[in-house]
Amino acid sequence: MSEFLTIGEPIALFGSEEVDKSLKDALHFQKFLAGAEVNVAVGVSRLGHSSEYITQVGKDPFGEFIIDRLHENKIGTDYISETSDFWTAFQLKDRVSEGDPSIFYFRKGSAAAHFEKEVLDKIDFSDVKMAHLSGIFPAISKEAQTAFRYLIQLLEEHKIRTTFDPNLRPQLWDSEAEMVETINDLASHAEIVLPGINEGEILMGSREPEAIADFYLNNGEATQTVIVKLGTEGAYVKQKDGTSFTVPGFKVAKVVDTVGAGDGFAVGLVTALIEGKDLKDAVIRANAIGAMAVQSPGDNDGYPTPTELEAFLKNQKVK
Repeated sequence: MSEFLTIGEPIALFGSEEVDKSLKDALHFQKFLAGAEVNVAVGVSRLGHSSEYITQVGKDPFGEFIIDRLHENKIGTDYISETSDFWTAFQLKDRVSEGDPSIFYFRKGSAAAHFEKEVLDKIDFSDVKMAHLSGIFPAISKEAQTAFRYLIQLLEEHKIRTTFDPNLRPQLWDSEAEMVETINDLASHAEIVLPGINEGEILMGSREPEAIADFYLNNGEATQTVIVKLGTEGAYVKQKDGTSFTVPGFKVAKVVDTVGAGDGFAVGLVTALIEGKDLKDAVIRANAIGAMAVQSPGDNDGYPTPTELEAFLKNQKVK
């Protein structure tokens, strides 16, 4: 029984401990739990909400590591299958003093890429308040995309609120044209769509926040709200009824690692909406957790507990 669920590919991440040294030359790494959707599950759980994560891992040390970390983070594993036929994905990430880190994936043909949609028939939706979906899982294989579309169908049948983050990974798609067409089709089924301005440029040809919002509001009947992530500038929000506003971002003293900031944004939004907060307050929390995320080296290490979130907002003089 969980308030929140998501589906994705979990990854064992080896993050370099040597600043500004290439992955080729780095010798010292720290292992983390990673993957965009699992990041969101971690953040939601850390803020005190019951969470289930749907995936498949290999029966290997990385799969065991992931299951252990999910348990440590109090994330449900009832819908995680294991296989001896395929291996669990992993990745390398360098550490940089500025800018975005380089990432190298080992994920093609992974256990998650062979996920079978029949697992989804076991899901108990009775207590689920929200589901978060991303454009990564449907990109990893045809089987994963089939399962993803089936999950969308089940969520629609059970009238579950959904957020969708395009989370573009061009290297996982056969072509940019296929990526754009598929992502926009999947986005049309979500109540809340969360594109960034860079993604907007790729997916619909504009970096203008209102134009991006209008595109997705007109993209499908299900979409009621579009929140365009503006990076350090915050977020632009527009709803189906024409209401729109911008919520400014938070300044941080030092950016350590930008990976996981967008997932942190989703954590803030989803948890606030589960708690019944209004949309503006939800976006304030989303911006806050995104800002907290970039100040830690792991993909989800910077996501706060309720006490840490309250302290951050109080320090920023946001009530």
